[in-house]
Amino acid sequence: MPGVDDLDQNVPYPLLSDPPNIESAVGNLVNAAVPRLNMRFADANARAAAIPSPTPGMECFLIAEQRKEIYDGTTWVTITPTGWVPITFLSGYEARGGSPAYRIVNQCVELRGSARRVGAGAFSRGVAFAIANLPAIARPPAYRTYIAATEWAADLYARVEVEPGGNIVVIVAPTSTTTPASWVCFDGIRYSLV
Repeated sequence: MPGVDDLDQNVPYPLLSDPPNIESAVGNLVNAAVPRLNMRFADANARAAAIPSPTPGMECFLIAEQRKEIYDGTTWVTITPTGWVPITFLSGYEARGGSPAYRIVNQCVELRGSARRVGAGAFSRGVAFAIANLPAIARPPAYRTYIAATEWAADLYARVEVEPGGNIVVIVAPTSTTTPASWVCFDGIRYSLV
């Protein structure tokens, strides 16, 4: 019967009293140690194929997604910053500046950049409209609401909501102003994924 490491990690090693079998001894050691290492996979699909039943505490780096994740017993959680991923705009809206994108940093999403209507027309004031949709990995568990910059006027602001379904919704206010708003800024918007 093999020995087990002193730190209760269940990593076996051969004892001198074990029958000699180097292939079995090294194989048992490798199979016990690898799940405790920072594994690397081409993407999340390759990881799912290789590890259909992950164990809490497993760590991996996803090459295509450029992120490190740890399995918390329920789901894979991003624990390092991802690269900036461009925001996908809905029909009628486009990037204005600042390379609109999101990234995930320690279970939080950060947004950047600004958006406008295609053709740079003014937004309707006092009306909620969805301008973009985020993928499932970047969606908050509940509604998140922020005050955001729009135009350079003292009598105008925008409210940005990020919905659990992924929509980025904008409402320009107040309705009493005549100042047109044709863009909204996402810089400084950050929310928790938990």
